[in-house]
Amino acid sequence: MMGSSNVNNNRPPYGILAILMIGAFISMLNETLLNVALPSIMKDLDVETSTVQWLSTGYMLVNGIMIPATAFLIQKYSVRGLFLTAISLFTIGTFLAGFSTAFPVLLVARLIQASGSAIMMPLLMNVMLTSFPPEKRGGAMGLFGLIFIFAPAVGPTLSGWMLEHFDWRMLFHFVSPIAVIVLLIGFFLLKDKKEKVDIRLDLLSLLLSSVGFGGLLYGFSSAGNKGWDSPQVYVTIIVGAISLIAFIFRQLRLEKPMLEFRIYKYPMFALSSAISVVISMAMFSAMLLLPIYVQTIRGISPMKSGLMMLPGAILMGIMSPITGKLFDKIGGRILAVIGLTITVLTSYFFSKLTLDTSYAHLILLYSARMFGMSMVMMPVMTNGLNQLPARFYPHGTAMNSTLQQVSGAIGSALLVTIMTSRTKAHATDLAASAMKHLTEKPTPAILAEMKQQVAMKAMLEGINDSFVVSVGIACIALVLALFIKRAKQAEDPNEVKPTDQQKIVKKLVEN
Repeated sequence: MMGSSNVNNNRPPYGILAILMIGAFISMLNETLLNVALPSIMKDLDVETSTVQWLSTGYMLVNGIMIPATAFLIQKYSVRGLFLTAISLFTIGTFLAGFSTAFPVLLVARLIQASGSAIMMPLLMNVMLTSFPPEKRGGAMGLFGLIFIFAPAVGPTLSGWMLEHFDWRMLFHFVSPIAVIVLLIGFFLLKDKKEKVDIRLDLLSLLLSSVGFGGLLYGFSSAGNKGWDSPQVYVTIIVGAISLIAFIFRQLRLEKPMLEFRIYKYPMFALSSAISVVISMAMFSAMLLLPIYVQTIRGISPMKSGLMMLPGAILMGIMSPITGKLFDKIGGRILAVIGLTITVLTSYFFSKLTLDTSYAHLILLYSARMFGMSMVMMPVMTNGLNQLPARFYPHGTAMNSTLQQVSGAIGSALLVTIMTSRTKAHATDLAASAMKHLTEKPTPAILAEMKQQVAMKAMLEGINDSFVVSVGIACIALVLALFIKRAKQAEDPNEVKPTDQQKIVKKLVEN
């Protein structure tokens, strides 16, 4: 891998970056590609909703377990070795999933895919950080943002179109040849030199990390279906939290930790982490709640539901590189404040949905929200990473990726739980109100129609209440964004500085 010493001197390795970006794009695309297909898989493989959800929850769990270890892997192994391992695992999982006829086989294939995908994103981000100087990093990270946000956003649209024309297995058959091509290109063209690093993986740290992050992810992901009072939810969250605390204390005691928590002594990185966590929670509200509103309440097809999100995804894709260039010129605070203001306003308007909100209005509102989001995520993250000394880049990228997975799961669970509990409360109130206004004994047909109307109206109000919470979450991020300052790379306390005599000798040699 590129050493930190030659960050500014050498031309960035655009070939390596291009290969890594394609690999990262298909792995991120795959994360949301399957969501729309879950009902078809349930029917075809004869499984329940709680079972089929493991295809998404399991994927997230493996990411949560694997990503913390990527800081160690990036330091220990070469870019070529790591990338080829990651894309090979992803390709094997994709092929296996495409030909699976039983749910356990499909689930194992999905977990193999996730183990490759977990390595890909932190690896790409680390190569970008070590390839560009801070003053040019915004533009480069803008392209990274294109993958990070555009790929998952376009997934539902592509999935909806494919499901209307093909079997759900085509989602995997579509990705398989692309994965094989990327693997072959990487094998023949990807070359990088890396000195052997004497670093060993602390197995206890890996165990505590896996139980900690895995427990939290599983607990919060299960809360939406099982409820917060389920032992399966609160026990795993408690065990996860205790394991995570033990993991943090162990990392602070180790000379060479698996994940370096001392990076939080750099204020801009700590602030960027806090904002990213809050934004990840808020971002999932529209991605999660809108399809429920559109498909369940309005009866719009999965294809049209996916298409509704496409303009926003395209707008975000266009804006990511532009936002990156603007970040290099004006810094992150102005962009984050403008973007978060737009996010707060659009989230507020989403909390005013009705039973007949127009399709065009939904597209416009969602696109505006994505436009706001495009000005926040990458500038905030890049500004925080810019303050870290170069040797902490692997830890910074791994920490950001892990926190996004965990906060995304927590945000999803929180908003679904709020929607569910508020829907029940509204249903009780609406039913009581409807019964009061009845002047005569209703027929079974009238009762059935009334029950359906109450259920629809209650769910609508539950979704609106969830969006109100989302407004509050986005407001917290907006307040935090006011404290952003343009970060300068901090000095590494462990770096050996050259003496005046060494500097003179170096100048003489260069001249």
